[in-house]
Amino acid sequence: MKIIQLHTNQTDLIKKAVKQDRKAQHVLFETYAPKMLSVCRYYVSDLQKAEEVMLNGFFKVFKYLKDYKNEGSFEGWIRRIMVREVISFYRQKKQIQFADEVENYTAEFHNDIDSSIEVAQIQACIDSLPEGYRLIFNMYAIEGYKHNEIAKMLDINEGTSKSQLFKAKKMLQEKINTLNSVQNGVK
Repeated sequence: MKIIQLHTNQTDLIKKAVKQDRKAQHVLFETYAPKMLSVCRYYVSDLQKAEEVMLNGFFKVFKYLKDYKNEGSFEGWIRRIMVREVISFYRQKKQIQFADEVENYTAEFHNDIDSSIEVAQIQACIDSLPEGYRLIFNMYAIEGYKHNEIAKMLDINEGTSKSQLFKAKKMLQEKINTLNSVQNGVK
């Protein structure tokens, strides 16, 4: 009876990849590329540009792989590199624009998402947000960064991060309410 190894030891793969073993690098890329493309796609609505960001991110992953200490999640380590690469992408394109801060951003939001709304429709709503709103919304709501971390990464004030998130949520709520109205035949 032949025993098939179902899971390759990730630590060994990483060690081999650090030593420029192309097969190990390929396995790591194939394992994590789909998830990391999704991460990049959250931020970059154009699929080809998202792929470009992901590939640049993997270049950095393999360049700095020797610095990974095997502490915490390897996927999380790669994900942070991808988010930084997205930020770098927007900085190079000079496309990040942040609106002025708002004094009061404590309004309540209600989750009125109808279950008939498809994930693709919600993603389209997020994609339609202005770049600054989408960037901060994704960093906060999806990646779980705190406002002080976002502010530091983007070199903005913490209040600007909070303001952008507030405006993004408000705009998303309006777009989702419109979708609900259209799907329910109100409009």
